Amino acid sequence: MAYRTDRTQETEEFKRRIAALLAAYQDGDKAAAREFVEALYPMLYRYYIAQLRDAGLAEDLTQECWIRIHQARASYRRGEPVLPWVFAIARFTNIDAYRKRRRSLTNEVALPEGGWEPSADPRPAMESRLSAARILEQLGGLPEAQREVFVMLKVSGMSLDEIARATGTSAGAVKQKVYRACQALRSAFGVKTAHDDGGDAR
Repeated sequence: MAYRTDRTQETEEFKRRIAALLAAYQDGDKAAAREFVEALYPMLYRYYIAQLRDAGLAEDLTQECWIRIHQARASYRRGEPVLPWVFAIARFTNIDAYRKRRRSLTNEVALPEGGWEPSADPRPAMESRLSAARILEQLGGLPEAQREVFVMLKVSGMSLDEIARATGTSAGAVKQKVYRACQALRSAFGVKTAHDDGGDAR
């Protein structure tokens, strides 16, 4: 389809653009650094809001991630895909923050179990048949590993190979997690597929 082809071309152009910006950023180009941040900031924020469902915490982790990206910018090898490098940093930032929160909970009231509503809607453009709040609520019900790869693929536009590199797994494992996440979301939203009538999916 033409729409899919256009989207693919836009994604590839975006990836080439951020690679060029990061290279210039490494060389000390301040304008390129600002443009690099502006290009990726919304993507990183969406990644964190989908993981955490807390706007304030998502904003804090996005800021922390940018600090780490700045500190680690020299480690990026030119010619390599940028998004796996960025999201590997984002992922470890989230893991470190989670460990800190777990330690701090020993002196705080435990968080409530079950679903929790996002404090702000981060994706107003998604309001069509389903609200962004409901989508986030359903994403929150997925296992963490499935939610993470689903967001990288469907929200951030990364390829299976790029996600595999960012998460340290195989493309096959990523594909399986995405499939299971999609099946769970379809079920939650009442969307039937051919597999619901007895088909076998692998």
